[in-house]
Amino acid sequence: MNIHFICSLNARSQSAFECLVKAYGQSELKNADCVVVLSGDGTVLRAFHETTELGIPIYGMNRGGIGFLTNAYQEDNLIKRIEKAFPLKIHPIRIIAEGCDGKVFNVIAVNELYLLRQTHQSAKIKVSVDGIERISELICDGIIAATATGSTAYNYSANGPIIPVGSKLMALTPISSFRPRGWRGALLSSDAVIDFEVINHSERPVCAVADYVEFRDVSKVKVYEEKNIMLTLLFDEGNQLEKKIIDEQFAT
Repeated sequence: MNIHFICSLNARSQSAFECLVKAYGQSELKNADCVVVLSGDGTVLRAFHETTELGIPIYGMNRGGIGFLTNAYQEDNLIKRIEKAFPLKIHPIRIIAEGCDGKVFNVIAVNELYLLRQTHQSAKIKVSVDGIERISELICDGIIAATATGSTAYNYSANGPIIPVGSKLMALTPISSFRPRGWRGALLSSDAVIDFEVINHSERPVCAVADYVEFRDVSKVKVYEEKNIMLTLLFDEGNQLEKKIIDEQFAT
């Protein structure tokens, strides 16, 4: 098996990288059968962004923080672990963001897209779903569109729902909403197309963040599931993401 290892800058990740490359070699990315990420969730997301067009499965081993998208770190029997791992197939979301200067950004995200105010002033955002205006003016710090994979991350911290994997849902969750005061978000079909329009963007600037990629001063953002792209994340038996998400819902 040809393995391409990816690590982050922290000492634990670097040490694991040196050890495993020595033991298993370092394949060129274009020739790899699997990408092994030696870090945390953030580096797993970066690996997806870097390998999207190649369609290579990703197997993470936690050398970072929480490591929700990773497996336990172990130096021995790596190839057998990868061969026996359970694949999780993921459609990312597509984000098309238009800047106030007219420039258009087109990217994917595995976890979420969020809009966030850039100054002390609240953002004002119009929200439409499938071409129907649902909120004419959301006054808030921001808003999140999260996949099932990302629902336990920023979305959950903002009091959004945890979504079971395979449910074909997306979460739409406000960040510190002021008006409408009673709105707490929505669960949408993964077939939905969401449009955000920043109101008075020159005085109330807003940035858009797709996973970790940030675009400043956006005026419009469109979000939908990218069904033409399939990503694969590998998990050890007993460590599948489905189980982790269920456990997270009962965490105390």
